[in-house]
Amino acid sequence: MNLSAQDHQTFFTCDTDFLRPSDTVMQKAWRERNPPARIKAAYQALELNNDCATAYVLLAEEEATTIVDAERLFKQALKAGETIYRRSQQCQHQSPQHEAQLRRDTNVLVYIKRRLAMCARKLGRIREAVKIMRDLMKEFPPLTMLNIHENLLESLLELQAYADVQAVLAKYDDISLPKSAAICYTAALLKTRTVSDKFSPETASRRGLNTAEINAVEAIHRAVEFNPHVPKYLLEMKSLILPPEHILKRGDSEAIAYAFFHLQHWKRIEGALNLLQCTWEGTFRMIPYPLEKGHLFYPYPSCTETADRELLPTFHHVSVYPKKELPFFIHFTAGLCSSTAMIALLTHQFPEIMGVFAKAGLAPKSFLCTRSLFTLEPSHPV
Repeated sequence: MNLSAQDHQTFFTCDTDFLRPSDTVMQKAWRERNPPARIKAAYQALELNNDCATAYVLLAEEEATTIVDAERLFKQALKAGETIYRRSQQCQHQSPQHEAQLRRDTNVLVYIKRRLAMCARKLGRIREAVKIMRDLMKEFPPLTMLNIHENLLESLLELQAYADVQAVLAKYDDISLPKSAAICYTAALLKTRTVSDKFSPETASRRGLNTAEINAVEAIHRAVEFNPHVPKYLLEMKSLILPPEHILKRGDSEAIAYAFFHLQHWKRIEGALNLLQCTWEGTFRMIPYPLEKGHLFYPYPSCTETADRELLPTFHHVSVYPKKELPFFIHFTAGLCSSTAMIALLTHQFPEIMGVFAKAGLAPKSFLCTRSLFTLEPSHPV
């Protein structure tokens, strides 16, 4: 609730809220922690101004019980938001306050349209959702922090429009742009799709990997390096739960959210999960010290476990970066060398005491040898 309140205050409030009474009420509503009080404040804002877009947003997210109800409220919010946005555009250069209002009204409008696209996606109107997202990305290109392109990738995968997915990746999977599990694993899925239907581990071990298979394996390694928790959910080695509202990049929460929405797309491509299963663990051999040095990305952050425990429910076992396990022979050799060095050090420091221990240790053996000489059969005289 605290993170949501921070997001709402960032997107939906500005320093000029006091100029509009309804916005003043909503500013208090976003800071309120009690949901019934928030809903009551939203209705108060609508009484003051029937075109208060953020009040409709709050009701759609917190009072609506079905996606249909939420979509209806978001459409009312869109109508009000477009009216306010046009007014702000006309006054944007008059003062810094008007520019702040325009930024806030732009955030509100983009937020509403993205939510409408998500409602359309959930209700099965996927092409409509794709159109809304494309229009948003074209009209408001700077607002990449909303990750609209990731919603677009998932919708295009549902349509099996793989060429369009590749076009989106070509634009957003750039070295200068931040990455995500959706981008890295979708790129791996597209390369896996070209070889997975004919891939066989036995055949590959005999003849080696061809160029396309090498590209697919490298893409999987890249995705696993970015977020190593995803494969266990995709391969159903670990149970999925409902994704949290907020996620942490490269963390377990992001892995859950990605697998929850994309597992069906991996299952749809024949052999994709098989290739993933055969190759994903090779990443950990390729990157022996992931917390200190990465291969394609920055070292894996060690703080993800603490943050994920706050984001995920208490009953969920949080995934952590797999620790590198050393073979038994290395542990045995290290123990033997340490013991020998310790004995040598003690012998050097305390030779008399160690001599006594050595004689005490050898005495039982001498006694046993002497006893065995006197217990021979009578036919063998001593």
